[in-house]
Amino acid sequence: MKINELMNSIANKTNMAKSDVEALLKAQAEVVHTALAKGDDVTLPGLVKLEAKARAARVARNPQTGEAVNVPAKTVPTAKPLKALKDAVA
Repeated sequence: MKINELMNSIANKTNMAKSDVEALLKAQAEVVHTALAKGDDVTLPGLVKLEAKARAARVARNPQTGEAVNVPAKTVPTAKPLKALKDAVA
């Protein structure tokens, strides 16, 4: 499902204007980005739990040359589907 299809479906189910749904989704994305940047977890009820996890520095290998490459530590977003979503898909 593409973003336009998602917005149309939400607008039809909630009787909201498509522009309001678009603004809501943009605001939700901004709030999630801000929370994850601060290190907070975000749960979208019935869907997914989003977390920011620290990934340690490591040594990787370039597959073409076999040369060792240092990969710095970083924080990455992770998504864990919640039980309701797993049950809906199964």
